Amino acid sequence: MAEYTTSIDIDASPAEVFDYLVTEAGMTAWMGQHATLDPRAGGGFAVDIAGHAIRGQYLEVERARRVVVSWGVSGSPDLPPGASTVAFTLTPTARGTRVDLVHSGLPDPQLDGHADGWAHFLPRLSIVASGGDAGQDNWVPLEDRATPNPPTRRS
Repeated sequence: MAEYTTSIDIDASPAEVFDYLVTEAGMTAWMGQHATLDPRAGGGFAVDIAGHAIRGQYLEVERARRVVVSWGVSGSPDLPPGASTVAFTLTPTARGTRVDLVHSGLPDPQLDGHADGWAHFLPRLSIVASGGDAGQDNWVPLEDRATPNPPTRRS
């Protein structure tokens, strides 16, 4: 199993950043087209991202400090719902918040795709938490980009 770690500094308070991890409107402002969230330990975590149904549960929710969710893809034999864990740790800084992300329990072949996703989505979190508009999200998962469309058959 693999682990992906990264961090980003955001010009917003930990409380402001936290709200983007636990509210449906906040989550979909930076990641996903639809979310159903129940931000309490054991509560459901469901976010639809680029046609993929991410499903899991909130494992830890500590206001303005830490959010941990289980993470997987509905229907995936390699990464089923809840199979991996994503931890967001929020630390106050002089300018706002440092967000440390650890995505653990990833099957080795899934590491590059998730690294690509987090590299796309965390800057979007920074934009919206700082009061900006991240705009429409047209991100396509790495595995979908690598698979060319089959030729169209014409009669």
